Amino acid sequence: MRTLIVSDLHLGAGTDVDLLRQPALRDVLLEELAGADRLILLGDVVELRERPLAEAFELAEPFFAALADAAPGVRVTIAPGNHDHHVLEDWLARRRLDRADPMGLEQTAPDGCEGPLVALARRSGNASVELVYPGVWVREGVYATHGHYLDRHLTIPTFERLALAAVERALGPPPSEAEDPLDAPEGPTDPDEYERALTPVYAFLFALAQGVSADRRGPGPSARIWAAMSEGATRAQKLRGWLLGSVALPGAVGMANRFGLGPVKPDLSPGAITRAGLVAMGEVADRLGIEADHIIFGHTHRRGPLDGEPGWVTPGGAALLNSGSWTHMPGLIGTATPSESPYWPGTIVEVAETGPPSARLLLGSMTRSELAEAANMES
Repeated sequence: MRTLIVSDLHLGAGTDVDLLRQPALRDVLLEELAGADRLILLGDVVELRERPLAEAFELAEPFFAALADAAPGVRVTIAPGNHDHHVLEDWLARRRLDRADPMGLEQTAPDGCEGPLVALARRSGNASVELVYPGVWVREGVYATHGHYLDRHLTIPTFERLALAAVERALGPPPSEAEDPLDAPEGPTDPDEYERALTPVYAFLFALAQGVSADRRGPGPSARIWAAMSEGATRAQKLRGWLLGSVALPGAVGMANRFGLGPVKPDLSPGAITRAGLVAMGEVADRLGIEADHIIFGHTHRRGPLDGEPGWVTPGGAALLNSGSWTHMPGLIGTATPSESPYWPGTIVEVAETGPPSARLLLGSMTRSELAEAANMES
């Protein structure tokens, strides 16, 4: 079986950085589906934090229609992330009402709880569509998840990192099965415990987006909160705030650590952010007990590893692979070439029946000006 994985499409982004709304770039991806058996959309497929739901889905519909035309026999698996977490709402509510068994590493949504994103895909002609969460076993030894759980363990003061810590403090520690409370681990150890703190934050940001008027399109609520608090920050500091698909609060380190929302550190350099993300993803793998040889994730918009780059391995020995994004962020790319910039968009991950997963940069032959022109943006 040949499986292809892409993440972080952000279809319907308020800033119009979502490349797969452009037919020419969409075709580049869809041509790769020839001969594929399965396509995994690994989270943040539709941007639900910057526009009202109906508008975002309307902008996403042409992609799913083109997907159905280009690959009618391909099985489509959707594993939501933090920006499209709302599509899980009915399913998660049903689980709570039914007092369902603990969520494992791969849970398939039952009939009637598949959510609006699956409905959109099917309405566009994709017959075989499934919703899974929080991740999916691609094959034996290869696990894929969006990666948003890593925010819980970051040492970078992003908006979501601090918001999750605040919610955890408000809720108190989760019930523990340990006989002695002192033996209970600090922090989440299964998907349900992660969701306990994540869901309120995501629901709040989604709700704010539903009231955004047409003349206020742009970055989502978390970005606006950060912008309001970042007066005087340099352009470089502001750009660093986007390196994890979230926003860093300038000057928040001392406050966060003082009020027990850390530990977080003041180093917001690109290298420090990359290292923090990898350590945090390794922590997630350890806490969830992901026994895999390879773990594929997105979320950070930072593909990798690049050639010879160290640190892309979990404490348990699993090789990490990031699927990058399909959003065009010129400020993050800077003057770098496609091979030099980990934020160059257009990565696809292929998983064959044997061998390690491999990542390819489909838009790597384009120049910066060609990419900007294709994206209908200024270079």
